[in-house]
Amino acid sequence: MGAQWQFKNAANRDAFAAEPEKYAPQFGGYCAWAVSQGYTAKIDPEAWKIVNGKLYLNYSKSVQEQWVAGGVDKLIAAGDGNWPGIRKKLEAE
Repeated sequence: MGAQWQFKNAANRDAFAAEPEKYAPQFGGYCAWAVSQGYTAKIDPEAWKIVNGKLYLNYSKSVQEQWVAGGVDKLIAAGDGNWPGIRKKLEAE
């Protein structure tokens, strides 16, 4: 989706290139809470959580606390349901 990636070193870059789906954040790098609610929001790179081996980002640490308190598994499922439509809209812009 046009993201530019920056890596600490060549080894990290190469690991990502070999398996990008393993390392790329879910929901296109948008806030997981926002996507679970049906919209997108920017993220704070310090507000992240790995759930079931996948990286999720949040708008802020306080939003991340809401996301966790709301039930991560339930909200990830909601985000998974919302993401195809959101992604289609973003790609059309």
